[in-house]
Amino acid sequence: MVWDGGSSFFGAALVVGVFFLYNQTMLGPAVNALVIVVCALSGAFLAKGIPRRFEEIVTKAIGLATIYIGLKGAFDNQHPLLLIMSLAIGAVVGEAAGLDALMRRLGDAAERRLGGRSGGAASKASPARSFSKGFVQASILFCSGAMAIVGSMQSGFYGNHDTLFAKSALDGVISVVFGATLGIGVAFSAIPVFLYQGGIALAAMFAGDLASEEMIREMSAVGSLLVAAIGFNFLDVKEIRVANLIPAVFVPLVYFPVAGWLFR
Repeated sequence: MVWDGGSSFFGAALVVGVFFLYNQTMLGPAVNALVIVVCALSGAFLAKGIPRRFEEIVTKAIGLATIYIGLKGAFDNQHPLLLIMSLAIGAVVGEAAGLDALMRRLGDAAERRLGGRSGGAASKASPARSFSKGFVQASILFCSGAMAIVGSMQSGFYGNHDTLFAKSALDGVISVVFGATLGIGVAFSAIPVFLYQGGIALAAMFAGDLASEEMIREMSAVGSLLVAAIGFNFLDVKEIRVANLIPAVFVPLVYFPVAGWLFR
């Protein structure tokens, strides 16, 4: 049965989410993940019966908007050389680790658990709605923005979840549209979103107020550029393995402490 594995997963996700609602540090990440699941599933069901040509034009429209949002955030960068260095180092590390292939394998494995098959009839009928494509692109989009980093740090540092709650509302709208155009794989992006944002929140809680405003700004700028790259993938201009660039977001996290130690 197609939905046996899915029902178990989403039931477990709901239990875990409710549990973390009682942990103040993890409240923001848990709410964000639950909103993505609910809205992506809603979008996936609403998509039934929508003609392929509407899916394609909506996907292109989302791509254009994503490029704009990404570039707008990237322009906050005040250290262009650090941005270039971050992308170069991140690309080498990500390519060597094969992060893009790993995430696609995870998406394909989840699809098989749900009872589908990668490259099956559904995929051939509608390549734009590939499970792994929806999983990978939604995961990167929801994790790469400034709100994901800043909001998670605020949750950890101060127990303030306002930014992640606002992000949840935005992600919810995007999840409905993505679920309709890319399929149910978008719902599974809630897993890396929760792990990523929850990890940052916990690290911030234990590390204290160590991350400077400058560090957060540069990490956000690199992440925003990755968001723009996702937009280009939606336009089918040239496929960019954006997942292999994810390590670039964390280069400023290492750069500033090292630079401060060397030039103090």
